[in-house]
Amino acid sequence: MATMGASPRLLASAMGGGAFLKVPSRLTSSSLLFPARIGDSSVRRSASHHQGRRRCLWTSTCRALYKPDGLEIREEGHPETLDYRVFFLEPSAQKKVSPWHDIPLHLGDGVFNFIVEIPKETSAKMEVATDEPFTPIKQDTKKGKLRYYPYNINWNYGLLPQTWEDPNHANLEVEGALGDNDPVDVVEIGERRAKIGQIVKVKPVGAFAMIDEGELDWKIVAISLDDPRAPLVNDVGDVEKHFPGTLTAIRDWFRDYKIPDGKPANKFGLNSTAADKDYALKVIAETNESWAKLIKRNVSAGELSLV
Repeated sequence: MATMGASPRLLASAMGGGAFLKVPSRLTSSSLLFPARIGDSSVRRSASHHQGRRRCLWTSTCRALYKPDGLEIREEGHPETLDYRVFFLEPSAQKKVSPWHDIPLHLGDGVFNFIVEIPKETSAKMEVATDEPFTPIKQDTKKGKLRYYPYNINWNYGLLPQTWEDPNHANLEVEGALGDNDPVDVVEIGERRAKIGQIVKVKPVGAFAMIDEGELDWKIVAISLDDPRAPLVNDVGDVEKHFPGTLTAIRDWFRDYKIPDGKPANKFGLNSTAADKDYALKVIAETNESWAKLIKRNVSAGELSLV
């Protein structure tokens, strides 16, 4: 595995108007916005994940685990236990890869990869373990106990790979809040429930600037390209037209979900409204650049895993 960690990490420049870092011209490709340590053929396969293998993982709710084309998923431990992990593997070499660092972010034409951690209408708080080698998906814990939301989340939820909210960067447009030290979150509003580990092609259409205990925690609103209404939804105004009430519901859900645990409501910047698509793309570009600095070790990683 040591050779994997030593391989160069490359960023593509193909985002319309975005500020992604450039790679040498001989390497530029819409699929190269990721560390080039898996091999081009495998990566092209991993960027076209079409079918999944459905399984019930929990007794409380029927959940599903996704097996993307070009990658394999390996479970270690048992669901709803502290040692449960979901790893991503490159099949030809059976090497673990990181869903945070090794999955491409941008696929060209404003389309991005979104990695599902929590399927819609479920409550187990699954997340990429950013401090563990190969950043597997696990269930979050607090004081040694597994965490659950007080009620189901109503949308598919997860992360944008190759993004990072820098905890040392103060965003002057959002009350000077510092980043939360995590990848950027995505709220996918499509009608279909995704699967844990599924890699979904999405269009970002808006963004909420949530402030969680003083930290900036962006929520990118996006829609799966496979959703029947995807052709109709291209900016934040289209969400209200074709998914009426959804933006308000997203804001209220994330504002209030900690209240049942005795914590105060979360706050929002940008006048508590959803920013438009262009603003969302700016957030993605900036956090992709922050991730590039992190992965090049231009900034301190602290306890974060860079493998």
